[in-house]
Amino acid sequence: QVQLVESGGGLVQPGESLRLSCAASGSIFIVYGMGWYRQSPGKQRELVAGITNSGSTNYADSVKGRFTISRDSAKNTVVLQMNSLKPEDTAVYYCNAAVHDGSRRRDYWGQGTQVTVSS
Repeated sequence: QVQLVESGGGLVQPGESLRLSCAASGSIFIVYGMGWYRQSPGKQRELVAGITNSGSTNYADSVKGRFTISRDSAKNTVVLQMNSLKPEDTAVYYCNAAVHDGSRRRDYWGQGTQVTVSS
């Protein structure tokens, strides 16, 4: 079994920054891509940013230039640095990782962390 534990959400004002962290632990043979998704009420879950195990990144157009994703493959952690936050960034943010546990590859999700941007 693999667990993803997130931290770093909270309430901030527009223009401020937050840093989300996610650590994968458990029966891990290899971690492939890692990423962050978000979901706000009434909307589908959407990809915010992703990073492969070779370090290639991709971002949603709405966050390009404001958010940065990074990972520490040795520690199986991924970080999302969010700057210049806007009210429309308000959502529950979920960490995702594609993990091979030695027998099969599957996707895992964190429990979600709330990010609220409001004045």
